[in-house]
Amino acid sequence: MYIKEKYQVGKIYYYGGIEINDFPYSVLDKKPINLDKLISHLGIRMKRKEMSEGSILVLEKHIKRIKFYRKLSQFGYILKLKPVKIFRDEDGNTTKKANCDVDMTFDLMRLKDEYRGVLVLSGDGDFAVVLKYLKETGKKVTILARSERTAREIKQMVGEDFRDFNRLRTTLEFFDKK
Repeated sequence: MYIKEKYQVGKIYYYGGIEINDFPYSVLDKKPINLDKLISHLGIRMKRKEMSEGSILVLEKHIKRIKFYRKLSQFGYILKLKPVKIFRDEDGNTTKKANCDVDMTFDLMRLKDEYRGVLVLSGDGDFAVVLKYLKETGKKVTILARSERTAREIKQMVGEDFRDFNRLRTTLEFFDKK
């Protein structure tokens, strides 16, 4: 795998939200979401007669994403998925959130004695405090993110250890064409 080889990382964690559509799951159980059972659950829901075409398309999209997550797992990623929460305001607008930043920050701190350096695939300025702390405690911090979406303070803090994901994309596309 490119990232493991290029950056000599032992473990790769992937943090993401997943829409579970009434699938029985609780983060308090401290078990990962069973992706195969979730796909089966969504497939059963799609077979209901009262499902509209639009709802079926949405469930198909969710199943595609779950299959993507399964593929990441096969590639050796450690998945840290949590259910997406849906909030509706008084005007009926919906917002979906998984708040994976908290989980990632928690793991960066909880596991800090297990690594010498981290490769973070996010330029979110919310991580600046924890990344600064890790650097101050002697950890090598490398950021791989899209330059235009990366917080200025993150780029300044890591300096030459910032890698522009757009440049990586070009490299990977070049290898794919061979």
